[in-house]
Amino acid sequence: MGNRPAELRRAIASVFDQEGVDIEVVVVGNGADLPELDERVVTVRLPENVGIPAGRNAGVRASSGDVILFLDDDGWYRSRDLGRHVHDRFAADPSLGALSFRIADPDGGPDQRRHVPRLRVGDPGRSSRVTTFLGGASAIRRTAFERGGGLPDRFFYAHEETDLAWRILDAGFHIEYDAEAVMYHPATSPTRHADFYRLNARNRVWLARRNLPWPLAVLYLAVWVTLTVLRERSATALRPWFAGFREGWRTDPGQRRPIRWSTAWRMTLDGRPPII
Repeated sequence: MGNRPAELRRAIASVFDQEGVDIEVVVVGNGADLPELDERVVTVRLPENVGIPAGRNAGVRASSGDVILFLDDDGWYRSRDLGRHVHDRFAADPSLGALSFRIADPDGGPDQRRHVPRLRVGDPGRSSRVTTFLGGASAIRRTAFERGGGLPDRFFYAHEETDLAWRILDAGFHIEYDAEAVMYHPATSPTRHADFYRLNARNRVWLARRNLPWPLAVLYLAVWVTLTVLRERSATALRPWFAGFREGWRTDPGQRRPIRWSTAWRMTLDGRPPII
């Protein structure tokens, strides 16, 4: 977005510091000019802010690596072995579609539970199979990314990773939360985004309409309406959330490609049935 040049340079330096693996870095200016960067960096300047998923898709098109890592400009890697670790994980397991990294507080605070993509968070230091991943702290096999159709451009923000994750799973790959792969990022709240509640609700409806068999889609959305009402209890939050929910039904979510029932069952075995 062009408003964190110092943090961006720190992120880039942490990538080029990786040892024992070939690295290329692509930086996307999402409707923003880029500062002067290391000459090894490939830059993509988009004329307007097209949102997180479309911006990341543009970066992928400009890259050539077999494994794609996404890193937000205010995140960074402290370990110089992360790239080699990720490379070895994918090389050892052809069915591994994506890795979700552990996000650590640079000030030594506790890991935020919302950054662990499973229902029963438990110990954030425990790795496991999961059914989604964290967009800014992840690695994806390029073939899985392509077979999943990439990130859904029109989502703009929220749930785009889950949309791709479900399609990756339906293509026969699996996804893991890898607690040994660590990205550092300051503690933040998702509600800092002005449109958080509206986009969260709209995209959740789109997610279900695009990817779930209708019986599961109805149950999934009913569960999330109930959870949201119980959690929020504030008209300030619920008004935009229900406005987004209505928008999700009234607008085009893009191509519908329901996952197979066998994929839904596999997701259940991995700890998160696609109803929550």
